[in-house]
Amino acid sequence: MSSQFTVTVNGAPIVVRSATTVAVAMAMAGQACRPSVSGEPRGPLCGMGICFECRVSVNKKPHRLGCQILCEPGMDVKTDE
Repeated sequence: MSSQFTVTVNGAPIVVRSATTVAVAMAMAGQACRPSVSGEPRGPLCGMGICFECRVSVNKKPHRLGCQILCEPGMDVKTDE
């Protein structure tokens, strides 16, 4: 049985199940990871840590790959700007 807990994505609380990646939590929150050069929202592309499109700050640590990090209770995720 999978446990559920809350993480914060850009200030919004999101309930996720254990083994959910940060990139999935961002998608659940409807948040882009970062803007493109032209200002369009960007999200995960490869899902395996090669493209760096999913870079976010996790618990005030910048440039983390959201597709490679599992959510933990109370985690604070913010988009890199």
